[in-house]
Amino acid sequence: MSRIRLSVTENVLSRPDRITHDMYVDHLERLGRSWVCEQSQHIIGFASACVTDHSIWALFVHPTQEGQGAGQHLLALACDWLFTQGAPVIRLSTTPGTRADRFYQAQGWQRDGTTADGEICYLRLR
Repeated sequence: MSRIRLSVTENVLSRPDRITHDMYVDHLERLGRSWVCEQSQHIIGFASACVTDHSIWALFVHPTQEGQGAGQHLLALACDWLFTQGAPVIRLSTTPGTRADRFYQAQGWQRDGTTADGEICYLRLR
């Protein structure tokens, strides 16, 4: 997952050291659930949903695999799981003007303001 996260060309981590191995483990084992998309036995994307705040913590697809449906599939799995866990609404945020911003709009997510650091907030109702 870390390899995919560090390979993206947008929404690049300015401080990769802030996302630790333990954070990945927490999201896999305690705070939520994660899914991977594989092609030829290689992980090409992943999504992580956080049950404590009903959010999409991460959705990333390797740049060479974008536009082939992996992101849509991963997002659907994460949202379906959060809704089965009782989430009335799912939230996420992303950098404005990016492919991710356009992706969430195209998937029907509703804009819901901005974060303190300027990211676009999105929500999806059940």
